[in-house]
Amino acid sequence: MRIGIDGRLWNETGVGRYIRNLVWELQSLDKKNDYVLFVKKGINQRELKVSQRNWKIIETDIHWHSIAEQIKFPQVLEKEKLDLMHFPYFSLPIFYNKPFVVTIHDLIINHFPTGKASTLPYPLYQLKRMGYSAVLDHAVKNAEKIIVPLHAVEEDVIKTLGTPREKIVVTYEGAPQAKKNQPYLKQDKKYFLYVGNAYPHKNLATLLDAFAQFRKENHEDVSLVLVGKDDYFYKRFSEKIVEEKIEGVMIKHNVSDDELFSLYSHAISFVSASHMEGFGLPPLEAMSADCLVMLSDIPSFREVCQDNAFYFDPSSVTTLKKQMQIVYNLDHKKKQLRLTNGRERVKDFSWKKMAEQTVKIYESCISLRSS
Repeated sequence: MRIGIDGRLWNETGVGRYIRNLVWELQSLDKKNDYVLFVKKGINQRELKVSQRNWKIIETDIHWHSIAEQIKFPQVLEKEKLDLMHFPYFSLPIFYNKPFVVTIHDLIINHFPTGKASTLPYPLYQLKRMGYSAVLDHAVKNAEKIIVPLHAVEEDVIKTLGTPREKIVVTYEGAPQAKKNQPYLKQDKKYFLYVGNAYPHKNLATLLDAFAQFRKENHEDVSLVLVGKDDYFYKRFSEKIVEEKIEGVMIKHNVSDDELFSLYSHAISFVSASHMEGFGLPPLEAMSADCLVMLSDIPSFREVCQDNAFYFDPSSVTTLKKQMQIVYNLDHKKKQLRLTNGRERVKDFSWKKMAEQTVKIYESCISLRSS
């Protein structure tokens, strides 16, 4: 087979990590099929780490969520005479009419349809949402198979989009194997840690309010560290911190993987009050780095972490504050048991296994077409 993979989001977080690990694992396990990887023009080829002879790199300046994606990208794909195309993100050209599979990581936009998560004027945002709906509808109706990262997402796709269950395949994503390293912050620094973006559904306002209350109760020496991309949403969140005069909050941007895992391994706990997630990689990263996890009680977090997290109602500041108190005062024996169980849970997630399942999906699609 000649299989195409859309790698234009290679350098992005989230989906980019999924693409990178998929490509790297496919190189080592599949020498039978030929692959064509489509990436953004100007990418550092060394960062791709693509060295196998059965791989071809095609650079393009076509951005996702663009008119060019709809008009020009199909022409680029057609030239490669692909047997199957994999779009690892829902943004795909609706005029591409050859066999393809699509990965849908979540349906957060469907459930949080307000303009709060966009920098666009509201009318333009509404127009963009119409485009999103059209592309997503095309993707789920015309894909040979739909790949999702969790059964929670599978159920959401079935319920929200009416997609037949037999069309969906769940492939758990992988988890990194973290190494113990030196503290990124001062050795004696005590802090809770959040890793992720500052979009409205992440519910950082509740996290901030709970932390402020926790800190007032004789915990002035404890901080809240937030790690994320330096963008409009974090700037807006920073303004809220200043306006409400909340002390003890640190925001870190451009943190390397080594620095990130140092932050995990020396934190009191990782905490997320998110209303909705797709796979939710940070809790797995935290557990792999011997970090306790405190999470909103939502299906995706429950599926990934099972009983290895401290759960709370994401709509309740009081409940989250109480969990912070419980975790902060956790005795050594109970903490070590949680950490040990967390490390065992992480072993259930493997990028290699995900890639193996993905190859089987590719081959099943071609078999269906030829039969």
